[in-house]
Amino acid sequence: MKKRLIAPIALSTALIAATLPQGQALAVQPQENAGIQTKSVKQWNEKANVPLFVKENHAVKRMAATSNDALNYLQEKKSTLNIKNPKASLKAKKVEKDNLGMTHVRFNQTKDGIPVEGAEVIVHYNKKNEITSLNGSYHPSAENAGLNTTPALSSNKAVDKAKSAVKAPDKLTYAPTSELVIYPFEGNDHLAYKVNVNFLGEAPGNWFVFIDAKTGEVVDQYNAIMHAEDIKTQTGTGIGVLGGHRLLHISQTKEPNQGTMFQLADFSHEGLDGIFTYDYSNNRIEMFKDKDAAFTSDFDRPAVDAHYNSEKVYDYYLNEHDRNSLDGEGMPIQSVVHYGENYNNAFWNGTYMVYGDGDGEFMIPLAAGLDVAAHEMTHGVTTNSANLQYRFQSGALNEAFSDIFSALIDDKNWELGEDIMAPAAKESGRESLRSLSNPSKYPVNAAYVPYGNGDGMYPSHMDEYYDLPRSLDNGGVHINSSIINHAAYLTAQDIGREKLGKIYYRALTTYLTSLSDFSDARQAIIQSAVDLYGEGSAEAVAAAGGFDSVGITE
Repeated sequence: MKKRLIAPIALSTALIAATLPQGQALAVQPQENAGIQTKSVKQWNEKANVPLFVKENHAVKRMAATSNDALNYLQEKKSTLNIKNPKASLKAKKVEKDNLGMTHVRFNQTKDGIPVEGAEVIVHYNKKNEITSLNGSYHPSAENAGLNTTPALSSNKAVDKAKSAVKAPDKLTYAPTSELVIYPFEGNDHLAYKVNVNFLGEAPGNWFVFIDAKTGEVVDQYNAIMHAEDIKTQTGTGIGVLGGHRLLHISQTKEPNQGTMFQLADFSHEGLDGIFTYDYSNNRIEMFKDKDAAFTSDFDRPAVDAHYNSEKVYDYYLNEHDRNSLDGEGMPIQSVVHYGENYNNAFWNGTYMVYGDGDGEFMIPLAAGLDVAAHEMTHGVTTNSANLQYRFQSGALNEAFSDIFSALIDDKNWELGEDIMAPAAKESGRESLRSLSNPSKYPVNAAYVPYGNGDGMYPSHMDEYYDLPRSLDNGGVHINSSIINHAAYLTAQDIGREKLGKIYYRALTTYLTSLSDFSDARQAIIQSAVDLYGEGSAEAVAAAGGFDSVGITE
């Protein structure tokens, strides 16, 4: 009998992991209370945030869909929501109006003006300025605790300690950032510096390190790698890794002592800061360029595919979801090729998509895969929307959304990475990296087997969930993601890829927050289907059915 995950509703990037050679892998119906639906049981996640998902029985007409009005609403409902003083503890972060005419007001929880890590509340208005629902998570103890919010440690010293903790090289991709936060961790609320340290090299890192602002000790850390002057844009050509002929948008420049050069820099898209492809073969980032407009050598091929595929993914998000680049505001799209030696991986490091060349036996250059580019670029979309924390279930959701959109953009099948598998891998039976239609066709790494049901295969149901520690695959981000992948695949069988993409994109960008788990995802995806197609629609039923089938139920 299948186990089922009961969705808790209170108030409510490497591409690889698992069993690849050399250790590489791409890696409710609550009770009625004061006009609001709630459920009596509250589940606390690892950081003791209370998950919120509240849906009004009857939409509440408001004066205007603004952050001030939303805050007044939360203040009116504070007893029901168990938020002591919303006006003191919630700070407006963003107000967005979507193409359905709905307005979404996003708040961060703060204490003395300092944000509480992962705690967000979103209030949703319909086009009539009626509040229909709210969701997110809130941390009550941070509001009530007598925590001194004056740091004893400077930001610069915290950065130094973080760099030391992750053994960062002297040369960093860009300067570390540091933000003072309240960090709920293992039963305690810490005043901490959240330091981001990013670097390439033999062991690339996009580390988030939490340094206690009183003692200087490392509270927690995790790696979030998700395994023009005188420039004229023109059309060039190239040959990809698999021999495909590509038309490319490139740029022509004149450089001292070199004359006219052609580089993989695309400035042809209005409102976009450009699409750029870089070379890392000399262990430094350099613009990929040549003396003519035809990029046809073997060395050029991964760069040709990375450049071409970046534009394809950009076009998908623009045309299907009206999203201008990864941040929705035209940020540059940047790829790095020829990374590492025999490197069987690709990853998003928070700024670049980075592609290894493979070892030629298990993988060919990873830039060959349109789905690989889509996977990594979707990590960029996630970073700039829900910002799902890259560990445990939130990290598995992060990976799942990248897998799902990779299968929607490269839509010839429901496999991920089939174009980058080398002949030896295919001969051994490994024809792709992961499968959304049949996750259990492939085994996981042997180290993960004791944490599952003993079958040792990728899970397709909560009955097969791997309860992994943080030290293994960040708590199962590449493994348990296959459960969500399979739910999406099953939903698509009923409603098609296009509608699935619209529903999942809306959930990612409108409802999910950084600490969302599988149950939150169910709520967000069903609600997104309701927003788009109506309550009781075939699409909403299919969205719920996908989750029911994998054991994530109300």
